[in-house]
Amino acid sequence: MRSAVDNSAAAQSSYGKPQPDLESLAPVIITLLVLDGLITLAVEVLYLPTYLGTVAFPLSAVLAGVINVLLVMGVRSVTTRVGFAILPIAAWTFGFLVCSVTGPGGDIMLGSDWRTALLLFCGLVPPLGYLYFRLNSGLFGGR
Repeated sequence: MRSAVDNSAAAQSSYGKPQPDLESLAPVIITLLVLDGLITLAVEVLYLPTYLGTVAFPLSAVLAGVINVLLVMGVRSVTTRVGFAILPIAAWTFGFLVCSVTGPGGDIMLGSDWRTALLLFCGLVPPLGYLYFRLNSGLFGGR
């Protein structure tokens, strides 16, 4: 009898409301992380042509790898399915491809230089490497 009371008390927050189940929030969390991938890409593209004095300093390209790994880790925290873990990276890649083509007025957001290649490399290789090593180490799950 004591354990049932303890379990129900542990499932409630300090305000007396029951805590939502993480499994029921998984689709919402995954959707928000996919949108975060698109938002961070927009910021990374906008800050890609930054300079430190007279030297090109694409810090946003390096940060893209860290942020994308964190997005994949966030999705991985709510699901073990690999297909869902790749969704933020797929959205980021789709956004990158959209930014690399010309718009209706002929404007292009990403130029054809080494900074764009660095953004693509740093945005894809670290999160895909993280997934690869997690899958091959057996720590990811199984589905």
